[in-house]
Amino acid sequence: MEPIAISLITKSLHLPKRGVENTIKLLDEGATIPFISRYRKEMTGSLDEVAIADIKSALDKFREIEKRKETILKAIEEQGKLTAALKQRIMDTYNSTELEDIYLPYKKKRKTRATAAKEKGLEPLAQALFKQNNHQIESLAGQYLTDEVPDIEAALAGSRDIISEWINEDKQARDSVRFAFDRTAIIKSKVARGRDEEGIKYKDYFKFEQALKKCPSHRILAMRRGEEEGFLRVSIFPDEEQTMYRLEQQYLEGYGAATKQVKLALEDSYKRLLSPSIETEFRNKAKEIADTEAIKVFTENLKQLLLAAPLGQLRILAIDPGFRTGCKVVCLDESGNLLDHSAIFPHPPQSDQFGAINHLKNLFYQFDIQAIAIGNGTAGRETLALVNSINFDKEVAVFMVNESGASIYSASQIARDEFPDKDVTVRGAVSIGRRLMDPLAELVKIDAKSIGVGQYQHDVHQGMLKESLDRVVESCVNSVGINLNTASKHLLTYVSGLGPTLAGNIVDFRKENGAFINRKQLKKVARMGDKAFEQCAGFLRIKSGKNPLDNTAVHPESYAIVQQMAKDLNCSIQQLIDNKDLQKSINLQAYVSDAIGLPTLKDIIKELDKPGLDPRGTAKSFEFSKSVKTIDDLNIGMILPGIVTNVTNFGAFVDVGVKQDGLVHISQLANKFVKNPADIVKLQQQVQVKVVEVDKVRNRIQLSMKDV
Repeated sequence: MEPIAISLITKSLHLPKRGVENTIKLLDEGATIPFISRYRKEMTGSLDEVAIADIKSALDKFREIEKRKETILKAIEEQGKLTAALKQRIMDTYNSTELEDIYLPYKKKRKTRATAAKEKGLEPLAQALFKQNNHQIESLAGQYLTDEVPDIEAALAGSRDIISEWINEDKQARDSVRFAFDRTAIIKSKVARGRDEEGIKYKDYFKFEQALKKCPSHRILAMRRGEEEGFLRVSIFPDEEQTMYRLEQQYLEGYGAATKQVKLALEDSYKRLLSPSIETEFRNKAKEIADTEAIKVFTENLKQLLLAAPLGQLRILAIDPGFRTGCKVVCLDESGNLLDHSAIFPHPPQSDQFGAINHLKNLFYQFDIQAIAIGNGTAGRETLALVNSINFDKEVAVFMVNESGASIYSASQIARDEFPDKDVTVRGAVSIGRRLMDPLAELVKIDAKSIGVGQYQHDVHQGMLKESLDRVVESCVNSVGINLNTASKHLLTYVSGLGPTLAGNIVDFRKENGAFINRKQLKKVARMGDKAFEQCAGFLRIKSGKNPLDNTAVHPESYAIVQQMAKDLNCSIQQLIDNKDLQKSINLQAYVSDAIGLPTLKDIIKELDKPGLDPRGTAKSFEFSKSVKTIDDLNIGMILPGIVTNVTNFGAFVDVGVKQDGLVHISQLANKFVKNPADIVKLQQQVQVKVVEVDKVRNRIQLSMKDV
């Protein structure tokens, strides 16, 4: 383990050294982030998943820099230019920007104006001019005239090109320009010539200017998208006058003729080389910051969506609504298995409401339906009204279900594997029903980018986005705990320590041997080694098994402690779980050892108190205002019920039942200053909003939660 890595990460993240050191050790041994945060609290000092993920990210960056150093050292050594001092300077650098600055003069270049001038023999002239102590520049330049350098001006121009490149490659100059960008940079956008009408959605950025430091991430990403689509021209620049003044202070000496040549070279270097290079650097830096913020918003939204309250294992009738093509109807049993599928045509052009109602009533009684799920897409409101008009002779909860991404799932390989002989519409309806039963189990089957809760998700760094989203899915799956005997292969894939192969092997084992009766059986699964078992066992649940601890988050490695607790209290483990007074009577200090400390013991007692409890709560039904169905029904001042569908850095989007979500701007979320919308609202939250503006031309709705 690299001591310098531990030191740097400890310092940059402001975390305890021991926690960082042990976390790195565990990660290198193959432990996952959920496992470390849940079952190795004594080693890490109870670091949470966020801190552990930060350590992993910092460690990966450190190791990337170490690899880059090896490449740079080898490249310079091959040129025969690697001195002991240069090597030490490179070895002591842990900042990637600084490292690239050091390497820049030695980097192989395509042919430049400077290399062309050097090939013409003008480097000695450039060196003489750069010293600025000989101002007889014409006689000096005259010594370098050749067929390729026909006159004095050509000699001086070539020399200036060489000086420009020297300045560009000088770390001092680059740092000076960086300082200027950092302090004074402005980001500016304007509409591309002749693209005004076509790019109207970017109208806010047709003439936009703001200090780069103060420009929010969503604006940076919006401008970049507009630029990539050809509607905007975007630039980042510092105060040029101040920047040039600082550079002149660094490089100009006196006022002679040679100094004038250096000044010309300096101006050229800044405009042609330095400024574009540092602008690119700051563009990338701004993009990285914007990406990080956008991904953070996306991951938080995704987490809330994945952890949305499930309805549970009930018999569901699910409807994927539609007009012309009708509504697909499926019936599912308590485990989400498909019992029946059909279609009804209650809406125009067929408008067979009578037939649709009779068919739904027949299905309701035939399959003993306990709840109804309706997709919130096209014809969703109309279908909801139809279902609510039916008298089923007993009370039944009806839910509108967000169907974002259902079409992606229905056309996926996962859906084809599950329902090879069913068309996409049936698969989509099944997905809607299963989402109501257990959002997490169903949503993990869909590419997270397609779920529709992000902010510019297609514009951010895709590798970074995928890594973050996968981590969130893994975190959610493991925080809830997975039923080992009902989980799909895809859901099992996200369990700590598993993956596609082991997940498939678990499903195959179930098919061949029947349901698991205890966690120990996992060791009989093909390719399930001790390490994989250690990582996954605590997150997999067995309901109604022989050992009640198998339906808890207590790890098998801690079973002996619980058994000892029960023995000391002269009771069984089940009695200990059932009796709160017995749990309270336990002196945890008596069970502390070198291997297990109070954090783990407290977690064990907490789990015994509520074994197998789903932390997500239970789904609640919701109803939109019956007087509002389209944007034409909205009037300013109306107060309506709505559901939060997306949370961004600039506010929250709320569905009020008119197919177009309205925006509650951050300034309209509360009667106080709001720094982060996520502090006020959560995804799927039921809220009351007031209509403050309706723009039918741009299809935009402005809402407010103030004084509602």
